[in-house]
Amino acid sequence: MAAGQPGDLGGYYFRFLPQKTFQSLSSRESTARLRQWSMLGRIQAQAFGFDETFRAYRKDEFVMAFFKDPNVIPNLKLLSDSSGQWITLGTEVKKIKAMNVPCTQLSMSFFDRLYDEDIVRDNGHIVKCLDSFCDPFLVSDELRKVLLMEDSEKYEIFSQPDRDEFLFCLFKHLCLGGALCQYEDVLNPYLETTKLIYKDLLSVRKNPQTKKIQITSSIFKVTAYDSNGVCYPSTKNHEQTFSYFIVDPIKRHVHVLYHCFGVGEMS
Repeated sequence: MAAGQPGDLGGYYFRFLPQKTFQSLSSRESTARLRQWSMLGRIQAQAFGFDETFRAYRKDEFVMAFFKDPNVIPNLKLLSDSSGQWITLGTEVKKIKAMNVPCTQLSMSFFDRLYDEDIVRDNGHIVKCLDSFCDPFLVSDELRKVLLMEDSEKYEIFSQPDRDEFLFCLFKHLCLGGALCQYEDVLNPYLETTKLIYKDLLSVRKNPQTKKIQITSSIFKVTAYDSNGVCYPSTKNHEQTFSYFIVDPIKRHVHVLYHCFGVGEMS
């Protein structure tokens, strides 16, 4: 069977877990920051359980089964392109794409190079630069230059494998924000919020042999298609519109982190 085709879907059955809350997105401090970054009301996490052993090499079957499941269809939330309201899918998924997102980083020291390279001053202030555009984003500081502009001199302080890491993706998404993002002058709110969400979504355990902490979650960036084309996370493509599936194979949970680019809640 071709990957992502309906048919034998590996016998996965899902259940919605509405009681699972994500403090990293709902605490007072986080909501204030997400409001400032124009992401509030447009980002959310949901939890689902599943009943079979998860095998990463069968991720396409797993994701396809998820979109077909009668407990997922009425509960999986996305933002309507037309009304801007939260809705459920309401269309039949015909095909999926699930990209592996590496997730090996256990420490926020991953971002220390921003200080070492004078992108951020020792006091935490982000160094400003002359305004330019990296479509569709305004670049007015060295941080966004490093995140977006491949021809900038310090772009390579993060290698491509670094940039592929889930920790980096999350940090970049928060730094770029929504349509009316008010950017931070200091780095700390970005780092703190990245760390909170990362810890909230991922599962870790101590390796019994090495006694080292290891991440047990598998992560996929997911796109779904109906007979008309892309239907999830949105019919409109944007770097800041995304859905990540964070799968815990031990607890048999999947966390869905979703954001749709646009104007977030103001008040």
